[in-house]
Amino acid sequence: MATSPYVMEYEGAFYLDLPPEEVWTIISRTNRFEDWWGWLRELEVEGKALESGSVLRGVVVPPLPYRMRLEVVLVKSTRPHRIDAVVSGDLRGDASLTFTPDGDGTQAIIGWDIEMMQKPMRLAARLAHPLLRWGHDLVVHATVERFRRTLAAESGPAGSEISGSGGPAPS
Repeated sequence: MATSPYVMEYEGAFYLDLPPEEVWTIISRTNRFEDWWGWLRELEVEGKALESGSVLRGVVVPPLPYRMRLEVVLVKSTRPHRIDAVVSGDLRGDASLTFTPDGDGTQAIIGWDIEMMQKPMRLAARLAHPLLRWGHDLVVHATVERFRRTLAAESGPAGSEISGSGGPAPS
C-alpha cells in the first residue's frame, strides 16, 4: 500500500506471445509510440531508442481533465531483458520493465512508484484515491491489450495470435 495518497505504486505481470527479443525489437520503435498509445502526445526521444541514457519526453493525456508533462530517463537498459527508468515532471519516481522468456512467449513485468506533482492531481488523489486507482488500473490494462494487438500486427503472420489474459499481479 502506498505511504501517501499522492503516490501510485504499481506492479503488473502480463504474458505476451512473442519471445523477449521480438518484443524488444518492436517496442524499440519509439517513433510509433504515439500511434500505439492514444494517451501519448508530443513524444521526443533523445538518444537511441531504448538504450541506457536515452531520454523520452512527452505529454500523457489520460481520460481525465488534465495533462501530464513527463521526462523519462532510461538509467539502465539491458536488451532484451530490462529497463530501469527515472521519471520526472508532473509525475516523479522510478519505473521498470522486465521481459523474461516464458515458453514461446514473454512474461512482462511493469512497475512504478510514482508521485503525482500537479495540484489538481493531488487534490483528486486526496479526495478520491480509490477512483483514481481504478482509472489508473483500467488505463494500464487497456494499454497492455493495445500493445498485444500491436505485437500481432507488427510481427507479421508468426505473431498474429496474441493470447493470454495477464492482469495486474497482486501488490
